[in-house]
Amino acid sequence: MQKFTRFISLFFFFSVILSSVKAEPRQMEYLNRGLIAVKVSNGVFLSWRLLGTDSKLTEFNIYRNDILINSSPITNSTNFLDPSGTITSKYFVKPILNGDQISEDIVTVTPLSQAYKTIQLNRPAGGTTEPNQYGSVGKTATGTYPDGQPYTYAPNDCSVADLNGDGEYEIIVKWDPSNSQDNSYYGITGKVYLDAYKLDGTQLWRIDLGKNIRAGAHYTQFMVYDYDGDGLAELVCKTAPGTIDGKGNNVIMNNDDPNADYRNLDYSQTSGSNMLGIIVNGPEYLTLFNGKTGEELNTIAYNPPRGSISSWGDSYGNRVDRFLACVAYLDGVHPSVVMCRGYYTRTCLAAYDVKDKKLVERWVYDSGTIANVGAYGQGNHNLSVADVDADGKDEIIYGACAIDDDGTLLYRTGLGHGDAMHVSDMDPDNPGLEAWVVHEGTTAAYGYELHDAKTGTILWGTFTGDDNGRGMASDIDAKYPGFEMWSSSGSGTYDCKGKQISSKKPSTNFRIYWDADLQDELLDGNVITKWTGNGTSTLLTASGMSSCNSTKKTPSLSADIFGDWREELVLWETSSPDKIRIYTTTTITTNKLFTLMHDPVYRLGIAWQNTAYNQPPHLGFYIGDGLANVSMPDIKVIKAGSNLSGVSSVHQNDAAIYCYNNRLMINSGSTVHSVTVYSIIGKIVYQNAKIEAREFSTLLPDNETVLIVRIKTDNGIQTAKIVK
Repeated sequence: MQKFTRFISLFFFFSVILSSVKAEPRQMEYLNRGLIAVKVSNGVFLSWRLLGTDSKLTEFNIYRNDILINSSPITNSTNFLDPSGTITSKYFVKPILNGDQISEDIVTVTPLSQAYKTIQLNRPAGGTTEPNQYGSVGKTATGTYPDGQPYTYAPNDCSVADLNGDGEYEIIVKWDPSNSQDNSYYGITGKVYLDAYKLDGTQLWRIDLGKNIRAGAHYTQFMVYDYDGDGLAELVCKTAPGTIDGKGNNVIMNNDDPNADYRNLDYSQTSGSNMLGIIVNGPEYLTLFNGKTGEELNTIAYNPPRGSISSWGDSYGNRVDRFLACVAYLDGVHPSVVMCRGYYTRTCLAAYDVKDKKLVERWVYDSGTIANVGAYGQGNHNLSVADVDADGKDEIIYGACAIDDDGTLLYRTGLGHGDAMHVSDMDPDNPGLEAWVVHEGTTAAYGYELHDAKTGTILWGTFTGDDNGRGMASDIDAKYPGFEMWSSSGSGTYDCKGKQISSKKPSTNFRIYWDADLQDELLDGNVITKWTGNGTSTLLTASGMSSCNSTKKTPSLSADIFGDWREELVLWETSSPDKIRIYTTTTITTNKLFTLMHDPVYRLGIAWQNTAYNQPPHLGFYIGDGLANVSMPDIKVIKAGSNLSGVSSVHQNDAAIYCYNNRLMINSGSTVHSVTVYSIIGKIVYQNAKIEAREFSTLLPDNETVLIVRIKTDNGIQTAKIVK
């Protein structure tokens, strides 16, 4: 009877543990400390990363010219002002845990002279089209060029990823020609190029997408991520005959002709299936490229194919070529790429894993062509990715619908297409995440609404009866719990319950973390502003810099690229479109948060930010009321060419419990008295009741990959699941 009781107790113990912890941490990229130094008027400002695999108790030392300059370890921040620093000073940072400096890769930096980093780009040469004109479909031309239209290039959307495995981001730049077009416009465009650069300006490669990929916001979505877990990011995008990879080789399938031209070049056609400039014939590909070299790794046929153009909602090639894309952890552990076609009517998503450097189809969702069924007509010009149902696996929030991790419809709200949406924990009182969406249809029951991201249940909203083209949600006012929301329609700014808090509305384009507090600032083109409660004040005007995508005024990128958790802003120089600048804040903050790039919702938001009508990234958790209850992420980092790929970490209370190179590692803020390690079936595989130290390590058994670790410290019992 005693054995039976013990068995039941153990069964219950492990049931609780396994129900609250998913099978394996998410695979995430390895990052170094991202130290940045900027010369300011009163010294040198320094900023660096707290990693998602660090303990919250990690402290830091700062060294200038190899000499320690802080009198005591830095505990409450990941930035520092060195009043004695000069433009020639050299700095590095070292982490400390339990009084001991941790050995890791050290990167030394010298200060920037301004609060931005300039990157010199290799601007493509412009050109001249065949005889061309452009304008809205079926209408009189806005511009006519019977002898051909000259065009030039400027940087457009960007993304970041670690392409070479050094723990530092590289930046991927999409070059758009000056004659790029919306799908609803006729006109021939120049080609689209994708470049990769190190942050020092070294160009790694250029991919020429070729004449059979039209230029415009809706055609090329490029997803850069480490899909196969080798510590090096890959790039996936739509290609066609004529695409040339980063090694100068044609991207081609079967017996297709790499020199074929599938563009419609009939100067007289301003509507219909032969409309000037559109491409509705010829092969369509999906290609996986090597992120380090730009070389083609694998190419498959794009799914779904065009088929009948009219099945997508029109006859002139507009809706058939509306593409979106994202990265999602569909199994909860490994990232997949999801390529999407259509959202006004027929909607299709196709998910792929990367196995042995090949794209392997995981699932396909196709709404079909019947109205009011599935995701038909429920898509946006953008999307988001998050685990909305708390099963450890990601869903794709597609606007007025969501697709589950297995490729089935999770829900539809029936409110139809929209131009903007945001997903985060906007209402702290409502469990889980919420989605703020604006809708285009004049008959939609709500022109703007907040809904539960798990169920689609409308929490609040308003009928507007118009095409509501813009909408924004961010935590801009500390006086009100949760996010604030506003849109082009509506009479002002609202709190997360739908209560109007101001008759004024700030800008509706982007949000950004910039100053010292935990609220969002607002980004509109080259200007960052701060909500004052009934208006805004300006924090930054990036003079001489341009944003992208016309009236959308979106940055080339906003992301936590280096330094602490505040975000960087990427814009291009108006007078010299061969340069971009990465702006960084120099405001000291005592809010200590791990790098946003180790939060899965935020990191995936950076991956999809370049999709169509760009939207800003959001965190997957709420920070507006403080950081005390913010948990460290359950992730496993991957470092190229190193046994660090075995690191996984779980942080509970004040202890870090992780596996490194087949060793159990424990770093605790208080004394560890005992350690017991169980196999997944409850068998004790290691036990030590006399630790009496704050740091401990031991070899783990080779034949066990999933283990439950139970430790007793001065702060009580802590339990974690680790995967070797």
